[in-house]
Amino acid sequence: MNYIYKNCKVNYEIIGDGDTYLVFLHGWGGSIDSFKFITKHLKGNLKALFIDFPPFGNSDEPQIPFTMLDYANLTLDIIKQNGFKNCVLIGHSFGGRVATILASSSVCKKLVLVDSAGLKPKRSLKYHIKVLHNKICKKLGSKKPRGSTDYKNLSPIMKKTFVNIVTEYLEEYCKQITVPTLIFWGEKDNQTPLYMAKKYKKLIKNSELITYKNSSHFAYLENLSSFVATLNYFVYN
Repeated sequence: MNYIYKNCKVNYEIIGDGDTYLVFLHGWGGSIDSFKFITKHLKGNLKALFIDFPPFGNSDEPQIPFTMLDYANLTLDIIKQNGFKNCVLIGHSFGGRVATILASSSVCKKLVLVDSAGLKPKRSLKYHIKVLHNKICKKLGSKKPRGSTDYKNLSPIMKKTFVNIVTEYLEEYCKQITVPTLIFWGEKDNQTPLYMAKKYKKLIKNSELITYKNSSHFAYLENLSSFVATLNYFVYN
């Protein structure tokens, strides 16, 4: 199914026809397939919504740079259009950013964050040296590409979108969340380090943190049976 948001086609899929509504939100660079297989492991009478965030999966690239609120709003539009009332939001990494914004407005009845991005990172000396080096190169007129490989490979519109996303921090949204929240995290996550999980736990009042030893940014895949069992309990109890 498709939804048009600001002239951008957004692909989404719904599985099941039950009365327990789940909304799965994938990470940056992922797609519907990042979570869709999990539904076969879940119990109960559920109805699950999966969205391809533009420009990933079968969604189009935005025609203008998107902000975090654009991604949150298109998700909210699809949720409302399909009658997903009192849903459980489950977001991984970038999807956690979207879920955090929506949960702050009581869109959902429960929230699940999995190695979620969105909090201001601690900056190392290495990072500041790299920033200084880039500024010097720019002043000297160097045309050498700067930034991560992911960033270099983006189109101009998506570069602006990416900057909009990574420079918006969600601490204030977290403070407004009142719904029960479950936080899953890999202790060896080097993209969203463990200190971010602890900060999410501190900022969101009604939250619990579960960590997985020797697990990375994709802790939910590396500990699938445990993740599914905990998710089943959290959703249906």
